[in-house]
Amino acid sequence: MSWDREVATAVDAVRLASRVCTAVQKRLVAGSALAKGDKSPVTVADFGAQAIVSDLLARALPHIPLIGEEDAAALRDPANAALSAQVVDAVRSVLPDMDAASILDAIDRGMASGGPKGAFWTLDPIDGTKGFLRQEQYAVALALIVDGVVQIGVLGCPNLPSRAGGDGAIFVATRGGGAFELPMDGPGRLTCRTNAGSDPASHRFCESVESGHTSQSESAIVAERLGITAEPIRMDSQAKYATVARGDASIYLRLPTRKDYVERIWDHAAGAIVITEAGGRVTDTRGADLDFSCGRGLERNSGVVATNGPLHDRVVDAVRQVLGA
Repeated sequence: MSWDREVATAVDAVRLASRVCTAVQKRLVAGSALAKGDKSPVTVADFGAQAIVSDLLARALPHIPLIGEEDAAALRDPANAALSAQVVDAVRSVLPDMDAASILDAIDRGMASGGPKGAFWTLDPIDGTKGFLRQEQYAVALALIVDGVVQIGVLGCPNLPSRAGGDGAIFVATRGGGAFELPMDGPGRLTCRTNAGSDPASHRFCESVESGHTSQSESAIVAERLGITAEPIRMDSQAKYATVARGDASIYLRLPTRKDYVERIWDHAAGAIVITEAGGRVTDTRGADLDFSCGRGLERNSGVVATNGPLHDRVVDAVRQVLGA
């Protein structure tokens, strides 16, 4: 099956959302972030990017629902009128035909439930919000899931230098169609391939900057067991998946920080297919494939292990030993 229309729409949406996120990041000011119930920051760019992607998907492919990370409840609160106005201004800078009501409705369109049957998009409008606020790595992450299987992944990484030159890159993958890197602006396309080496001692791994997202102490023990001596690459967001997909690193570990934690599908769907189509492998810490058929969470999985491919079984074995201990 050809996904040309879906891919073109997704790339255009992610590129436009990334452009707005870049503009917002450059002018971060007091009042542009709001604390959610879990205390993670939500920015104007989070809401704006979701509105943009949701609206463009709905215009081109209205029959496909969307699971988005955000909803507009906070923006509808009169106490957050100033923040809501900033979101509207950001969206209208690229989609001037949208008014405030349609922008809030577009954000709320991301309330689909997912599941094992049918097609739906899943979006993290700013994956790596804390990295965004630090002026570091973040991603606009969009994936199409059909009958529980990821078919398309698009990662917009505005602060990850492109191998083609310039600031920012977009990573695109389709199941069975390979993975590619596009410059954020301008023409060009480069094939993504993971590092093919099989000796773990010569490789690097990457992990989250935030210790609350992964057990860094256990990751260090895994690295020691594999004979890896290079310092880990620490960055926020699914930019880590892109880093492994194009061979800058070979292992991405997201080890559980508590037993009851459930990963969210929007945090991994796009990145997982980008690595897989670049020649790598992605499983949970037990070696099971990530199961995107359970709704909004990876209920049947625990943690994530992503590798270049040849290293995968050895890395999973080391992770099992460390977590078992």
